[in-house]
Amino acid sequence: MTPELMEQGARRLEAYQAAQTVRVGQTESGGRQAGFSRLATPGEVDITHGRILYLEDVSVSFDGFKAINKLSLDIAPGELRCIIGPNGAGKTTMMDIITGKTRPDEGQVFFGSTIDLLRYKESEIAQMGIGRKFQKPTVFEQLSVFENLELALKTNKAVTSSMFFRLDSAQSDRLAEVLHTIHLNESVRGLAGNLSHGQKQWLEIGMLLMQDPKLLLLDEPVAGMTDEETERTAELFLSLKGKHSLMVVEHDMSFINTISDIVTVLCDGSVLAQGTLAQVQADERVIEVYLGR
Repeated sequence: MTPELMEQGARRLEAYQAAQTVRVGQTESGGRQAGFSRLATPGEVDITHGRILYLEDVSVSFDGFKAINKLSLDIAPGELRCIIGPNGAGKTTMMDIITGKTRPDEGQVFFGSTIDLLRYKESEIAQMGIGRKFQKPTVFEQLSVFENLELALKTNKAVTSSMFFRLDSAQSDRLAEVLHTIHLNESVRGLAGNLSHGQKQWLEIGMLLMQDPKLLLLDEPVAGMTDEETERTAELFLSLKGKHSLMVVEHDMSFINTISDIVTVLCDGSVLAQGTLAQVQADERVIEVYLGR
C-alpha cells in the first residue's frame, strides 16, 4: 500500500471515530447530545424521542418553602397540555423555570432532547422558540393591531435597521395568516388600546405567533373573558394544536373540557394526577385538594 493510500485511510478512520463520539442512542432525557444516532446541531430542537419538553426531578425553594418538589413531566410535539391545581401548587413557578426566570435548586429541564434550558438566559430561551403569555395582556395600546404584530416579527432591532425596515412578501403573508388566526382582521388598523379584554389577549397570542414559537406557555388565558370570547379562544387553541406545542394553565373547567386531551394536576410542587379531564376529576386526591365535593 502506498503512503498516500495509508494517509487517506487514516483520515477516513479519524473522521468515522469523531462522528461516533457525538452519536447517542439514549431514549430518556438527561445528558443526551442527540437522539437515535442523529448528529447534534447546536440550537436545533431535537424531537426524535417524541418529546419537546422534559422536566426531571426539578425542585426549588424560596425562604425554606419548597415551591417545586421533585417535579417530573414531559410534553409531546404538537400536544395541548392543560395544567390545573390549587393556588400555590407551583404552576407559575414551573413556567418561570422553563423560561429561565427562576433557576431550580436541582433537576433537569430540556427543550427537545439536546437543549439544556438551565444553561440559558430568559432572552436566549425566547429566541429558541419558547413563548410565554402572562395572565394580564401586555400589548402596545397606543399602536395599531398591525403595528403590534409587525413589531413582534423576528427582525434586526437595531436603530438603523428598524428605520428602514419594510415587510417582504413572506412577512406580509405571515402577518395576514396570524391576523386571520386570532380573529382580528377587522381591527387591523385600530388602536390596540380600543380592543376588548379578550381581543387584547388574542393580539398578545398573535404577537407570540409572529415569533414562530415551537412551545407556547399560556397562563390563565381566558380569565376575565366573556362566554363568547372564551369559546373563540378555545377554537383558536385547537387550531394551533399540532402546529405548536401548548401548555395551558387554567381554572375554567368548561374551557379545559373543550380543549384538553391530557390534564396534569399539580399540588405542593409536584404531579398529583394525570390523565383525561374525566379521569382526574374522578381521582379522590384531586377532589380532596382542588375540586371539592
